[in-house]
Amino acid sequence: MNTIWLKIAAVAVALVVVLIVGSRFMSDKPGPSASSEPADPPKTVYDSFERDDREFGVQDKAGEEPVEEIAAAEEAPAAQDAQPTFEKLSIEEEIQAQKLHSMALEERKRSRLPMMTPKLMVDYCRQIIERWPDSEYAFQAKRMLADIPDRYKKMYDVTDQETDVSSFYK
Repeated sequence: MNTIWLKIAAVAVALVVVLIVGSRFMSDKPGPSASSEPADPPKTVYDSFERDDREFGVQDKAGEEPVEEIAAAEEAPAAQDAQPTFEKLSIEEEIQAQKLHSMALEERKRSRLPMMTPKLMVDYCRQIIERWPDSEYAFQAKRMLADIPDRYKKMYDVTDQETDVSSFYK
């Protein structure tokens, strides 16, 4: 009696193995292999942090060489119109604006995490726009405000004037 149940179990296991192996060879789609890599790695919150650093980071102009400025001056006037113009800040104002900008950028990163909102980022951006309206930091702050989701724009009453960067293209 015990041998009959062993035979039934062995046939069932053999049938399952045959089905798995058969479906593996019959399918058109290749299976996962050690050499295949995903075409697009999944996007993570850290990828968005890196994108924010690239997109909203203010470049340090102290390290630029004068050769680049000469080359930029020789370009066509139409190309110069496409570049935004900024007001020069004093050293103290530059440090304060840079500090607020970095705080706004960190709050932007933090707001992408679950259960976090961009309230502090909006406040920091508004402070930058209010204190230094024609600076490069105000330009970046306006871009950050324009990039938040519409539900937060509505929640924090972000106006079109706060997100309009056309005043920098004179």
